[in-house]
Amino acid sequence: MEYVVVFEEGENSYSAYVPDLPGCIAAGDTMEEVWTLIAEAIAFHIEGIRADGEVVPSSSNSPVQIDPGTLSALIAVQV
Repeated sequence: MEYVVVFEEGENSYSAYVPDLPGCIAAGDTMEEVWTLIAEAIAFHIEGIRADGEVVPSSSNSPVQIDPGTLSALIAVQV
């Protein structure tokens, strides 16, 4: 599965969130750390949805409105 992820740079850290998976977020000191953490967060989030017997939302793969200087990317996860 692939999900759109929005990465943001703060003053002293980086963060990421997945618009199609509300509550699925990650933060860290470097972009590389956040990239790893958000991929793990997506997999964990999906496992939780499945464990609750709910339907896993598919990624809309739609363009996301982001601020200048913010990065978005598709991340593929195996679950």
